[in-house]
Amino acid sequence: MTNSLEFVDMEERHLPSVQAIYNYYVANTTISFHTQAQTLEEMRKNVINSNPRYRTYVIEREEAVIGYALFTKHKDKQAYDTTAEVTIYMDPNHVGQKIGPEVLAFLEGKALELGFHALVATICTENERSIRMFERSGYVRCALFKEIGFKFDRWLDIASYQKILGNARQ
Repeated sequence: MTNSLEFVDMEERHLPSVQAIYNYYVANTTISFHTQAQTLEEMRKNVINSNPRYRTYVIEREEAVIGYALFTKHKDKQAYDTTAEVTIYMDPNHVGQKIGPEVLAFLEGKALELGFHALVATICTENERSIRMFERSGYVRCALFKEIGFKFDRWLDIASYQKILGNARQ
């Protein structure tokens, strides 16, 4: 049970918590393709966006930050403006608690409100837990890129998953 999850708009005060979560994945996993820890300024650029359509939400339980999720621009060309890339990072102590599907449902609702037609998730193929969650939530694999990243002395593949939300509002 994911009792009392709260989704809060990202603010400056959340940066240290978000940075700690993200940097765990940088140092210990192939979930992130960064190979060096991100500074607060680098995190700020990645999670605080001046465009109100591309948002970051902090996931809280009992006022503690347990993760974050965001919409980012899929491509920097106008015809892509109806598509967003969706990303979720959970504090490693909260992985495996079935929180992801609730977070994804929240994001999809927000995406519809913001006028997005499609969501895309790009996932390292070693991240089987995330792949299963997106597939169970109706996302379909639409691309596979072989040996596109190199981390921990090995080549890594990524897969793109897509869900059409059906919203055609511009």
